[in-house]
Amino acid sequence: MDEVAVIGAGSWGTALTRVLSENCKQVTLWVRRPELCQQISTSRENADYLPGVFLPENVKITSDLKEAVQDKNVLVLVVPSHTMRSIAKQIKPLLNCKPIIVSCAKGIEEDTFSRMSEVIEQEIPDCIPAVLSGPNHAEEVGRLVPSASVISSRNRSVAEAIQELFMTHRFRVYTNPDLVGVELGGALKNVIAVAAGISDGLGYGDNTKAALITRGLTEITRLGIRMGAQALTFCGLSGIGDLMVTCASEHSRNRRLGIEIGKGRKLADVVKSMRMVAEGVRTTRATWQLAQRYQVEVPITEQVFQVLFNGKDPHQAVVDLLSREKKFEMEQIVSANFQAW
Repeated sequence: MDEVAVIGAGSWGTALTRVLSENCKQVTLWVRRPELCQQISTSRENADYLPGVFLPENVKITSDLKEAVQDKNVLVLVVPSHTMRSIAKQIKPLLNCKPIIVSCAKGIEEDTFSRMSEVIEQEIPDCIPAVLSGPNHAEEVGRLVPSASVISSRNRSVAEAIQELFMTHRFRVYTNPDLVGVELGGALKNVIAVAAGISDGLGYGDNTKAALITRGLTEITRLGIRMGAQALTFCGLSGIGDLMVTCASEHSRNRRLGIEIGKGRKLADVVKSMRMVAEGVRTTRATWQLAQRYQVEVPITEQVFQVLFNGKDPHQAVVDLLSREKKFEMEQIVSANFQAW
């Protein structure tokens, strides 16, 4: 585990490089743009994406993908979900060993509905996939603010090895065998975070956001179970933990996008003005389509989809959510345990 490469020098990739530098003899950070690579190499700071965080001398900076991936035991892929397949395709012919590949992207591929670990396995069949997820904003992790995360893999020894690799006195890592649940929790919460941002942009309060988070978790869990996840995973770090921080934090790009939509701006204009990717836009479309496929009710996702892609007025979306037919809060509990109630 001494030779590790981080592929992607956005804010999260830079923050994880800083974490890994505490446990690894050398970490190689691959930077897509040569000019940014030169800037980081000179200043030891990624001023474009994570200013104020400095990388130690045991971090090697390169824009040569072959140099980054060859002879590495572990590759940490920190790229936007919509570029994961193309990056994996580029990496495949450059490998000269069978690495563990850790996905740190939180999204679902739009055309195939594949999770990121599935995309990686499809393109690099010989690799050993793992997933890192949790309530972690790069702005805090990079500055060593105490944080916790979760690693998942179908192979327990792999999960524990990656846990050991990332664990520091400021970054605590747990393991979870539920790969499907860990990935879906990290991806689907972005949709609810957009909804929370829209709520903030409309000027609503804490009550509204608490309702969105709680009912959002319900529909994430409902869809996740149908896709093979374990319900309790969504009560953990990659579920409620990540959902809470993404819906409430000033660092959340998905919440920020939602705020602008709630204020009346058009989606294309908001996306164009954002420097970094808000995964919730693509994930909303994919989640809405998955819900149709699995015949799962996802009312918040439905309204976010209509607002983002069909121009629905956000105020009307709120009215339609609140005026839905009456429901039990916990339908499964009522049907299973309180049938005479």
